[in-house]
Amino acid sequence: MEEMWQIVHIPDNPPIPPDQQPTVDAIASLIDPLFANTLVRRLNQIAPLENLRHVKRVHKKFVQGGKTQLSVILCLASQNGNQLDSIQNDVQELMNSYQLSPFITKVCKYAASSKEEWEEQCKLWPTSYHPPTYNIEGITGFSQEDSQSVFSFMKYAIQLAKSGDNLEVNAAVIVDPSVKQVIAKACDQTCSCYNPKNEITLETSCSEKLETSVCHGISGGALSCKEHSNGFPAKSEHLYTGVSCLCPWGWAEQESDMSLRYCHPLRHASIVAIESSAARDRLLFPSSGKTQDNKSFEMDHMQSCSAASPAKRQKTNSTNIQVNYGEDNLDLNGEGCSRSLSARPYLCTGFDMYLVWEPCIMCAMALVHQRIRRIFFAYPNPKAGALGSVHRLQGQRSLNHHYAVFRVLVGTDI
Repeated sequence: MEEMWQIVHIPDNPPIPPDQQPTVDAIASLIDPLFANTLVRRLNQIAPLENLRHVKRVHKKFVQGGKTQLSVILCLASQNGNQLDSIQNDVQELMNSYQLSPFITKVCKYAASSKEEWEEQCKLWPTSYHPPTYNIEGITGFSQEDSQSVFSFMKYAIQLAKSGDNLEVNAAVIVDPSVKQVIAKACDQTCSCYNPKNEITLETSCSEKLETSVCHGISGGALSCKEHSNGFPAKSEHLYTGVSCLCPWGWAEQESDMSLRYCHPLRHASIVAIESSAARDRLLFPSSGKTQDNKSFEMDHMQSCSAASPAKRQKTNSTNIQVNYGEDNLDLNGEGCSRSLSARPYLCTGFDMYLVWEPCIMCAMALVHQRIRRIFFAYPNPKAGALGSVHRLQGQRSLNHHYAVFRVLVGTDI
């Protein structure tokens, strides 16, 4: 049924064809292997490769007869004038002392992000390659069980995205992956009569299982999996004017109608879901609200900058709170309704976000602030996408939190 579904990791930086990587000129020279250690130590002192730490200083090559030939990078070449005439004095003295004959060589400007890039780089000059070390499930692949879980939650999000006025909207589902349970869900509320069922309920009965809440009746009310060449589902383009992240100014083009209960230009699905998650926390932990507000600034500084850090929780006096999120809730393990919570989550730390459409910059940044761990989306946003189509917010190293991003390629079964 889901054989054609795929999960694709969206890297922090756009991939560069291995044979088209940017290069810079460097001045190198053949050296006697006996002097290699002395020369490298001295060059690291007088001409360090500060911005090229991935480039190895020495190039080792075997020539005819099994002999070893060593070349060393003396310094970077000047971009103006005669490059060999611009060598700094300290390097020039070293060259004279060891009777070195300089030549110009090209080295790759940036560190390799894949093994294929690294192999291509080494054809010019040896570089170091360090595979990603993220401690986040999915970066290096998903197990079959985890894949099925991702597909199920994405189906649920796609089901929510069908509005009552036959316009597609974006849908957001926040999931706690540790128990495979929906924390909050929402649809766009920028300018629509559609009233999403994102209220928080606390009940004692268990929620409906996955089979009844998702796997039945989806095909009649979900986005088509067939796509145009630009990645859109194969439908008339005007149907997507209700997707806030695709058409951020679409609300202004709608006729003013005071009867619309949910109408605000900033109420994108992600924002509403975050609000719903916060409301859930306030209901579950009423006695910790003031403490949470007072310590929010302190907690911000305590949070790890890594998206892989486990959820940090604040201790409260609430005990044995039985939680159920209503009959629309997804509980893949059937355990969520009996789960006992004694600590309030800090924002959305450790949670996953499922979106039908790739978020815009505003929504993507809001998810950074919420400490979301992973983001899954089904369809790209070629106009304002923040996670791969136009921008790559997940690759901004200056941010104090980073999440992993994945696209779910929807199969033919929906």
